[in-house]
Amino acid sequence: MNKTRTTIAALAVSAAALVGIAGYEDYRGSAYLDSGNVPTLGYGATKGVKLGDTTTPTRALIRLQGDVSEHARAIARCIKVPLFQHEFDAYLSLAFNIGAGAFCRSAAPDQPPTLIDLINTQRYADACTRLLQFDKYRNPKTGQLEPLRGLTLRRQSEHRTCRGEAL
Repeated sequence: MNKTRTTIAALAVSAAALVGIAGYEDYRGSAYLDSGNVPTLGYGATKGVKLGDTTTPTRALIRLQGDVSEHARAIARCIKVPLFQHEFDAYLSLAFNIGAGAFCRSAAPDQPPTLIDLINTQRYADACTRLLQFDKYRNPKTGQLEPLRGLTLRRQSEHRTCRGEAL
């Protein structure tokens, strides 16, 4: 295992990240409303999806590769420090789930650091631990953030990956 962090420009979507995301997202051939009431298709695709859309496993995997690569490019623009591949994989999985914009959002002045702030100040252990806090979704019925078991399990797995424990 590489013991040196690599510049973000040299990191790419790994097979482990792609397979992990596909496993978390599961495959659905027909569009459905996810827990946040967002139309979703294939392996978690949401962009341009509307109810009634369908896909095949092959098309869904091709789209997943493209969507994950798009997220990887987006988070690479806001990560300013070197990472291990396993850290990048964990952050990419989170960004695919919450969106690159939310992932890259820095704290306002006088506010506690966000995940990207922790990463970019090289507080690597704190950043990995912060992943665990992203286990909630906005309940469309109440408008409140609520823990979701599937997200909690996913964040625990991403946390282990981030720390290099899932290798």
